Amino acid sequence: MKLRTLSLQARQLLAASLGLIAFLGLTGYALDRAFTETSQNALRDRLRSYALAYVSGMEFSRDQMPLMPELPPDPRFDRPGSGLYAGLLGANGKQEAIEWQSASGLGRELPFADRLDTGVEGFGGPLSSPAGNVYRYSYGFRWEDDSGDLVAAFTFFVAEDEYWVKRQIEVFRRALWVYLGGGALLLLGLQVLVLRWSLQPLRRVSADMRRVESGQRAQLDGAYPRELALLTDNINAFVKSEREHLDRYRNTLSDLAHSLKTPLAVLRTRIDAQGDDAGLREEVLTQVRRMDEIVAYQLSRAATTGHQLFSAPLKLTEPAENIVQSLEKVYAEKNVLCEFEIDQLARFYGEQGDLMELLGNLLENAFKWCQHRVVLTARAMTVAPNRRSGLLLTVEDDGPGIAEDQIERVLQRGVRGDERVHGHGIGLAIVQDIVRAYHGELVVERSEELGGARFVVQFAPLV
Repeated sequence: MKLRTLSLQARQLLAASLGLIAFLGLTGYALDRAFTETSQNALRDRLRSYALAYVSGMEFSRDQMPLMPELPPDPRFDRPGSGLYAGLLGANGKQEAIEWQSASGLGRELPFADRLDTGVEGFGGPLSSPAGNVYRYSYGFRWEDDSGDLVAAFTFFVAEDEYWVKRQIEVFRRALWVYLGGGALLLLGLQVLVLRWSLQPLRRVSADMRRVESGQRAQLDGAYPRELALLTDNINAFVKSEREHLDRYRNTLSDLAHSLKTPLAVLRTRIDAQGDDAGLREEVLTQVRRMDEIVAYQLSRAATTGHQLFSAPLKLTEPAENIVQSLEKVYAEKNVLCEFEIDQLARFYGEQGDLMELLGNLLENAFKWCQHRVVLTARAMTVAPNRRSGLLLTVEDDGPGIAEDQIERVLQRGVRGDERVHGHGIGLAIVQDIVRAYHGELVVERSEELGGARFVVQFAPLV
């Protein structure tokens, strides 16, 4: 089963959704880690303040035993099982062990066993203990009397159940993902609207193309963004070219049928009429020759395929050499010297048949009328890098040339420059049709170098 290709809107929406999910996921993770660390740091500072408050209000008896302040920094220290605990572990100056826990820790085994050196503090959690998971702050103290003698060295501990920090983090996470999820939905909805708006010109082009296909419109003539202007212009040129092809084929068939009517009618009348066989034979030969000329002309005309917008570039050297080799055999008695001046970058953008017709008719005309010399010149015409180049093509000979007042007449179909010279009189007309089909320009003038006729064909570059 062939999978259906995703539309441009679906592709853009899928890419935006994946990018948005990745971004919001990383953002949520970063915010979650930041809040967790902030909560733990705030807890550490609070527990440290409890420890310092206890120590600042603490005194020692004469037997160097600790006396705690009557009012703790937080009432929960006096409430058993409150989740907030304090403790002391160390030794006095007599090397007697001292140990104390707040009322909240009575009957509970708390992680108050790790002693620290004086001035060293520690924080960690959640730590597993029989009383549950707790966060613990500890600090090492040294107590001396006025004379500098040691009174006690101990580590003070403050711990709090992880429940409160865990709950804060859970509440934050719940709110965070709710808001991020809502923001994601809102952004996706906005992205859909933006995509629909930005892709609207493409949908309009597609709709206009359907109207062109159905015959409701002749071409794409809407106001499109500049990014689509080149595409729509090329489509219009392609549609116009195809319609011109179709019209030319229809006209060629109609002209062929119409042109053959007269010779066939003459033959039919001559056959029906009584007469000598010799006259009939001569008439048949005349009309057959005429029909041959008509068919040759119409086939040559139909071979003019016209402007091909997306045709590959064709080199000129090889086709020109093949044509000249054939013409040299036909006009061997003239001993014609044909010179090439072809730019290596010169290219013809069109059909191979059109190039052969163009070069063939121009060179054959030059060989027919020259004395001994013909020059073919081809040069590329460029306007900008990465753009399709134009072509400047000239064919010159050293023959009698064409009078200025006879140029328009010679380019007409069926007219020969000299009726005594054999030919159909349609070669230059075919050249003119090809040049016109490719939106080029044909100029006939006198050659300054050779003195004969000079045919200049110019195809403008694509800008």
